[in-house]
Amino acid sequence: MVSKRIIPCLDVRNGRVVKGVNFEGIQDMADPVEMARYYNESGADELVFYDITASYEGRALFTDILRAVASEIFIPLTVGGGINTVDDFDRVLKCGADKVSVNSGAIKDSALIGAAAKRYGDQCVVLSMDVKRVDGRFHVFAKGGREDTGIDALRWAKKGEEMGAGEIVLNSIDTDGVRGGFDLQMLRAIGEIVTIPVIASGGAGKMEDFAELFEYDRIDAGLAAGIFHTKKVNIWDLKRYLSERGVNVRLEEKA
Repeated sequence: MVSKRIIPCLDVRNGRVVKGVNFEGIQDMADPVEMARYYNESGADELVFYDITASYEGRALFTDILRAVASEIFIPLTVGGGINTVDDFDRVLKCGADKVSVNSGAIKDSALIGAAAKRYGDQCVVLSMDVKRVDGRFHVFAKGGREDTGIDALRWAKKGEEMGAGEIVLNSIDTDGVRGGFDLQMLRAIGEIVTIPVIASGGAGKMEDFAELFEYDRIDAGLAAGIFHTKKVNIWDLKRYLSERGVNVRLEEKA
């Protein structure tokens, strides 16, 4: 049985880890290198690094910070932000990323997914989706949640899988930072139409939210930021809590 993964996320802006609510009200949190070091030792299964304004500002991802973060960890690192070409994949992989997350770049040119999967393997390509309800439908948003593309999220998820994405990170704008629980309705809708791993993002507020999330077997991982950054939830404690409730998680603590 594949273990469920617990994944902290570093949203980085101007060289600092930040956090907001519903993708707004961004506040400074911490130094990304220090946070990476902390999560490497605290039981995280993977780490996600998003340069959250790269696409909106039309620039390349800050590779100096990425190199520093990658040098501190020995767990898989997924990196996203400003990924628009296969060369962008190459650049961040050479900086130490294990997987590359593509969002706005794939919306602009969906062929990027297939081209990157062909060159690096589908296990390297992560389709990140920022999704929000609009008139009762799930819409994909671009540029850090600022732009409604009008694209149906369910169709986009299926297309991403067909084109070669190895997994999907599903970010719910509606529940982001609210800490009222994951967007289970949205997650189930996507989980029912794709077969690749789905990572749930947006809404975690307490340990019980992860237990509820993993009741739906199609979800492979839970991603969160604020509750881990502020140490409201300790990852080892969360994993022990989940294990006691029958969830298969990796529990080998470091010596």
